[in-house]
Amino acid sequence: MSLEVGVLGYRFMGRAHANALARLPMFFPDAPEVERSVLVGRDEAALADAADRLGFATTSTDWREVVDEVDVFYNLGPNSLHVDPSVAALDAGTHVFCEKPMAHTLAGAEEMAAAADASEATAGVAFNYRFVPAIRLARELVADGALGEVHHVRASYLQDWLVDPQAPWSWRNDADVAGSGALGDLGAHSIDLAQYLLGDRVTAVSGHLRTFVDERPVPGEDERRPVTVDDAYSAQAEFAGGAMGLFEASRFANGHKNANTVEVNGSKGSLRFDLERLNELEVRREDGRGFETVLVTGEDDPYVDRWWPPGHVLGWEHTFVHENYEFLSSVAAGETHDPSFQDGLQVQRVLAAVEESDERREWVDVAGA
Repeated sequence: MSLEVGVLGYRFMGRAHANALARLPMFFPDAPEVERSVLVGRDEAALADAADRLGFATTSTDWREVVDEVDVFYNLGPNSLHVDPSVAALDAGTHVFCEKPMAHTLAGAEEMAAAADASEATAGVAFNYRFVPAIRLARELVADGALGEVHHVRASYLQDWLVDPQAPWSWRNDADVAGSGALGDLGAHSIDLAQYLLGDRVTAVSGHLRTFVDERPVPGEDERRPVTVDDAYSAQAEFAGGAMGLFEASRFANGHKNANTVEVNGSKGSLRFDLERLNELEVRREDGRGFETVLVTGEDDPYVDRWWPPGHVLGWEHTFVHENYEFLSSVAAGETHDPSFQDGLQVQRVLAAVEESDERREWVDVAGA
């Protein structure tokens, strides 16, 4: 039986997930059979072109016509468009895979999580970096006690695509659509990765947000629009198990293109990972003098046996293949998916606490933690 998939969004994330769906039968033959049924967007001409390139059978300009007609709904639209289509799909019994952050507001994320809890359908959040082989190995090391008692976790996500004050305005600069800036767009990944690696939750934060450029030019128009989100954030954090956390993200970190890094320090050892070297994991073991660089491309490493011989490195796009495989396998088995909407809600609660902390200029407890 083939799963009919409807996808909202056809640009950056739409291309990434469409590529993953096309690769699945080649490299993961045990994955459920998938039909790229319908692609959803607003611009009919651009939509038709995208559907042809990405391999979708039909198109629609209204998600309401789609969510109860497909088996699986991928919500890859702007953050403010995550709530209503996802809730409607879950209410109709349609499985939902939603990009991160789960919503543009905490209230929206709570509504989505409640809809997932009330539905028999599977719901998942697309935190794709959980599916990097090196990250899976890192989690195993922490869970097996190789690092001992965890004392510190620090995670940063640095980019520089907005350093130029003339860089064009987009929906990612609008709080009503995006919810937040670097905090939600990049920080959501860092927070999820840290909690995933430790198997623990952030319980309190002290946050700082900053906007460096207050307005930007609108492409194709003789006007400028205000920037109503953060350009950068930092936060200290407490974990339930006692670890100290330090988070940072910026779109103004000159010289950094996609530097997503995480480091964990324990009583027996440490590990660190950098997405720009995603096939490597640096590990300092109890009996070592310093960090050892481990190439995570062996046939026994997570997912690697599906691809190439050892040493033939994987890339960013492979993370989407892995997460699509896991999500669709959960759908076919009638099981919950990890990360779930509850996981997405937990990250959203941390994001909201960071914003509240910045406003109050004091430590804030994370709701529900």
